[in-house]
Amino acid sequence: MDFIKITNLKIFAHHGVFPEETKNGQFFYINAKLYLDCRAAGKTDDLTKSVHYGEACQFMTKFYEEHTYLLIETAAEKLAEALLLEYELLQKIELELCKPDAPIGLPFENVSVTIERGWHTVYLAMGSNMGEKDDYLAMGVEELKKQKEIRVTGVSDVITTKPYGVTDQDDFRNGAIAIQTLFTPQELLDVLHEIEEKAQRKRIRRWGPRTLDLDIIFYDKLVYEDENLIIPHVDMENRTFVLEPLMQLCPNYRHPILGKTVEQLLRVLKENKTE
Repeated sequence: MDFIKITNLKIFAHHGVFPEETKNGQFFYINAKLYLDCRAAGKTDDLTKSVHYGEACQFMTKFYEEHTYLLIETAAEKLAEALLLEYELLQKIELELCKPDAPIGLPFENVSVTIERGWHTVYLAMGSNMGEKDDYLAMGVEELKKQKEIRVTGVSDVITTKPYGVTDQDDFRNGAIAIQTLFTPQELLDVLHEIEEKAQRKRIRRWGPRTLDLDIIFYDKLVYEDENLIIPHVDMENRTFVLEPLMQLCPNYRHPILGKTVEQLLRVLKENKTE
C-alpha cells in the first residue's frame, strides 16, 4: 500500500507520569507512515485526492500541544485515532512517538512506542423476531452510525426467514450491514452487545426469540477464536438468512477458511436443499 512518510516531526508538549513533565514539558518526535491510495493524486496532480502532509503535521502538533497524557502509549493511541477520523482517505497509520528526554536517570538515546492502527472491513448479520422487528433492525443500524469509530458503508434489504435451530418461534426479519471500523474484534463485539441491550435483548435460550441480534460474520480476512467470539461466524455457510443479505453487499467476498465466495456458498447451500 502507498504511504506518505513523516520523519522526526519535533513537538514540545506536556506528557508524562511525573508532575514536572506535565508542568515543564519536553520535546517529542513523531515518525509516521500515512497509508492511502496515492494513485488518483499521482495521475491527476490534485491535492484533494491525497492527504496534505503539511496540514497533517500541523494537526499532530496542535493535537499534542492541546492534550496531556501520562503515558506515551496513550498519546500515540489517541493521535492515531484522531488522524484516522480526521482524514477520510487515510486507511492506516504507523506511528512512532519518541521521548528522548524521558526521566530515566541512566544514559540512553531514546525511548519510543510504535503502533499500527487502521480501518477494518467488517460484515455484520442482523435479525429480529420479536415486537416491531423492522424498527429494532433500523435502531441497530442507527446506533452503529452513532459510533465515531464506525462508518456504515452499506445496508442490505431486509428479508423474512423461518427460524433456525429452534423452530417453535415467530419468523425472523434478517439483513446484513457493511461497516468500516477502528474497533478490534472484541471491542466491536462489546459495542454490539451494548446495542442489543438497548433493544432489551434477553439471552434466555440459544437460538431463541430476540428483539435484536447483531453478529460479526467477517472481519477483514481474519481467522479468530476465543471463548466468546469466533470469526468467520460459525456455520454461516449453512444459513440462507445470512448469505442472502450478504449477497447484496459482498457477493465476491471469499471465506478465509472455506475458500468460496459468498455467492458460491449460497449457490451450494441452495443446491443441497433441493436434492
